[in-house]
Amino acid sequence: MSDVRPLVSAPAPRNPATDPWIWMGAAMFAHTGWGAYPVFARYLQTVSFIPSMALLALGNLIALAIFAPFVLRRLDMRFLREPAIWLFALVVVLRAITNILAARFTLAIYVQLITLMTPLIVALLSAGLFRERLPPATWPALGLSLVGSMLMMSGDLGGQGVALALTASDLLGLGLALVSAFCLAFYMILVPRTVKASVPGETVMLVQLAALTLVTGAISLLIGEDWSRYSQLAASDWLAFLTFVGFVLLGANLAQITALRHLGAPMVSSTMAWRLLATLGLAALLLGEYLTSLWQILGAVIVFVTITAYLQRQRRV
Repeated sequence: MSDVRPLVSAPAPRNPATDPWIWMGAAMFAHTGWGAYPVFARYLQTVSFIPSMALLALGNLIALAIFAPFVLRRLDMRFLREPAIWLFALVVVLRAITNILAARFTLAIYVQLITLMTPLIVALLSAGLFRERLPPATWPALGLSLVGSMLMMSGDLGGQGVALALTASDLLGLGLALVSAFCLAFYMILVPRTVKASVPGETVMLVQLAALTLVTGAISLLIGEDWSRYSQLAASDWLAFLTFVGFVLLGANLAQITALRHLGAPMVSSTMAWRLLATLGLAALLLGEYLTSLWQILGAVIVFVTITAYLQRQRRV
């Protein structure tokens, strides 16, 4: 019997596990989740009136209860002796506490603006602490980002030009957001150290959730926060809270870990500016916080384009 073959070979079936678009989608999901973080954090604290530390403690406890059963059975206890993972946990706790409080005192959009400065802070810290070469265009990107941020924080154009429209509460929130951004920068610097120690991403996340639950729960009890507020929440508040837990604390974390493993940090971070658009959209929808002048819109465009161009350039270097 003759061997009959088609003139054109059939295309090989696509394997979703090796399709980079799948992991890019996971990265965009993670960025959307972290863009939503300050919006839900502000809503739950200022509209639902859930105490800050109680919000973090119960939220992370639920995420831990869902996540832990899938990880504990294959957890290697040796990794818990790595100093890097506990330093990592400390930074994560400080980051989470300052970030949640920042969203309580100032607009979600402002918190996200400071967060987007993190890649620039990482570059400056790496150059200052580890004598690494400063990436190209860091100073111009920092300058343009500050100009864009000030425009976004401005009021309407008046006789004296563009003026910042910030209250004392905004300044406190911005200060906390800046501390949080530095914590996130140290987080990003520490991540390669956990990789060198071969610590699995699931273990890192498990330690992170456990540390956040224990520390924020203890702080909440020490300062006497009123946990009975949870018994008074309306259905809409519970929906917001459970969305915050599932979409942000659990979903965005898992999506970020998965994307980082398959695409690497440069590729994942190159689309970080998407978080600003996610924050703007959700803040308008849930909080009624939106840009009201052409100057603020111009500022948003400047920040988005600057951070995107800077990160894309670093990815190609």
